[in-house]
Amino acid sequence: MHRTAFFADTTALILFFTTTGIINERWIAGMAWEQVLHARLIGAVLMVPVARPYGLWRDWVMQCAGSSRVSKLLWDSVALMSFQVPIYMVIIAFSGASGSGLVRGTLGAALMMLLLGRPYGAFLNWVRRLFGLPPGGERPMSLGD
Repeated sequence: MHRTAFFADTTALILFFTTTGIINERWIAGMAWEQVLHARLIGAVLMVPVARPYGLWRDWVMQCAGSSRVSKLLWDSVALMSFQVPIYMVIIAFSGASGSGLVRGTLGAALMMLLLGRPYGAFLNWVRRLFGLPPGGERPMSLGD
């Protein structure tokens, strides 16, 4: 089950954030298409080792969420921002963003993570179901999944 969880979380992260990363890098950070491609290639490589740790992190953070939609939205956003924004900042810096572009890109990513926290959480749970796994955040975190 651990291997299946790794593949589910990795698939979800790559599909979702390749799309949103392109939007942020090109139209918010103002990066050239060549820089966007470079950032997405680096991002894809980095998403593989961080997808499952993020999935575990999210599952753990979501234990704080209540049953209301507002609570789930808040905690999904906290999980995503706290884990992904620092990684994203490094990716676009290594891809050529600097100065105000780096600041705009990082702030854009932070805003996107706030807005996309719950949609990504729902997408992640959907992908997990496709892989035959339970949704996350509903039971204690376990590395032995």
